[in-house]
Amino acid sequence: MIRKTLLICGVLSSLFYVGINIFVPPLFEGYSSVSQTVSELSAINAPTRTLWILLAVIYILLFGAFGFGVRMSALGNRRLRITGLLIIIYVIINVYWPPMHLRGNEPTLTDTLHIVWAMMTLILMMTIMGYGAAALGKPFRIYTILTFLIFIAFGVLIGVDAPNIPKNLPTPQIGIWERINIGAFMLWVIVFAVALLQKNTSLLSRKYEHSREVSHQTGGSA
Repeated sequence: MIRKTLLICGVLSSLFYVGINIFVPPLFEGYSSVSQTVSELSAINAPTRTLWILLAVIYILLFGAFGFGVRMSALGNRRLRITGLLIIIYVIINVYWPPMHLRGNEPTLTDTLHIVWAMMTLILMMTIMGYGAAALGKPFRIYTILTFLIFIAFGVLIGVDAPNIPKNLPTPQIGIWERINIGAFMLWVIVFAVALLQKNTSLLSRKYEHSREVSHQTGGSA
């Protein structure tokens, strides 16, 4: 029951993150989810910075719980155990993000560190997906490869526009490109969590059937 609850936290973490991406932006006057990045919601002096950080903590806690659920579901599966560990490492790194400045401000060390954190997070996301796919069957691996292709395609589009942010130049669709990538990862987590829940349900069912057979045979022998 504990393992099932922790795995459900994976689904809840993704739904919650999508939810705060809908709830918070309207509170930032002039903010556009189409042309601005998610990080700008928590930028230095952004009116939504404090709220975003508080809500992001809830996401981190849910996703961290999911990581422990994945490890509990490993049952001898080394790749699944590593996936759970990587999720926990991802959570630790994401407990604190060096904030970026609002557009038009001169970049400082914190902006550079923000980019470093973003790259580390992206690498971890892809590594988590890679190990998670390797731990499950072929259909899930194909689905993960398709998610990787989305990451690469829209990651290139983000990279083209990103240098314009500190210069306060137009980034017409960077918010869409980034949210597609984020959404792809959130959806992957949900599918992964559901797959593990189904796997655990199947395992428990087999154990129950085996227990009934053993009980029946023992009763028959008596």
